[in-house]
Amino acid sequence: MAKYRKLGRTSDQRKALLRNQVTALLFNGKIVTTEAKAKEVQKIAEGLIALAVKEKDNFETVTVKAKVARKDKDGKRVKEVVDGKKVTVYDEVDKEIKKDLPSRLHARRQMLKVLYPVTEVPTAAAGKKKNTKKVDLPAKLFDEVAPKYATRNGGYTRIVKIGQRKGDGAMEVLLELV
Repeated sequence: MAKYRKLGRTSDQRKALLRNQVTALLFNGKIVTTEAKAKEVQKIAEGLIALAVKEKDNFETVTVKAKVARKDKDGKRVKEVVDGKKVTVYDEVDKEIKKDLPSRLHARRQMLKVLYPVTEVPTAAAGKKKNTKKVDLPAKLFDEVAPKYATRNGGYTRIVKIGQRKGDGAMEVLLELV
C-alpha cells in the first residue's frame, strides 16, 4: 500500500498543489476540491495544526526600545532642519514583543516549509498594490487556530461530500476547519 496519492502529477507539481491548497485552507478556513486531493491536504493541515497546538504557549514576552517616527495630525512624518538638511524626528518607545523559544521557532520554520506567503488585498483595492499586507500564517496558526483546538485531540478538519463535478464526474468535497 502506498504512503500517499500521486494525484496524476509529477512530484514537484504535486508538492506545489498540496502546499497551495493547505495555504488556502488555513487562510480561508475552507476549500472545495476533489476527494483524493482533500484527503492528502487533510493529512498535511492536521499535522500543522497539531504542531501549532503543541507550541502555542511556548514563547516569552520581551520589552524592547524601538525608534518610531513622530507623526503630525495628518499622519505624515515630522521633519526638522538640522545643518541645512531635513531630518525625520524619531521618538523612543518601549514595545512588548513575543520571542519564540527554540522549539516554537523550529515549529514556525517547519510550517514555513509547507505554507506559501499570503498577501491580503482589500476588496476595494482589487488589482492594486496599495493597502495590501502580508499575512503571517504561522502567527495566525499559533494565535487564532491553536487556542480554538487546544482541548481537542486531532480531527481538526472535516470533509463534506458535495456531489459529482459536471465535467469529469469527480467527487467534489468541502474541506473545512471544524
